[in-house]
Amino acid sequence: MESCSFIDFLQVLKPWLDSDYIRKGYLDSNGNFTLFFSDGGEKSYRIDDCSEGRLKEIFEMLMNKGIPIEKEE
Repeated sequence: MESCSFIDFLQVLKPWLDSDYIRKGYLDSNGNFTLFFSDGGEKSYRIDDCSEGRLKEIFEMLMNKGIPIEKEE
């Protein structure tokens, strides 16, 4: 798992949003966010400086691109 800041995560995410490469996102109960890719791969992130509001921004951005987000309750 990669640990990163919110700004770093957005920079990593932007190129993937321009294609159909991300299949879905998943947030577990520990705050780890995993991206699942169309080719079967996945990458998990721990966003260190991210509030609940910032996570909602990421989820909205992904959902606006047609990428579903699942959350563990």
